[in-house]
Amino acid sequence: MNWTQVEGKWDELVGKARTKWGKLTDQDLEQAKGRRQQLVAKLQQRYGESKEWAEKQADEFLAQI
Repeated sequence: MNWTQVEGKWDELVGKARTKWGKLTDQDLEQAKGRRQQLVAKLQQRYGESKEWAEKQADEFLAQI
């Protein structure tokens, strides 16, 4: 699966994202809508981590679905 496919199936995948990242709010997930860069930005904001950490988290999520 790639990020274009994730965007298309985001409504189905949002539950998995919510489980993986409990600090993200429903509004955060709605704003991201499966778009990698927006998700990375929200992860950085909520977890206070580096961009590299957030990108790794996003890529691991993609690999797990």
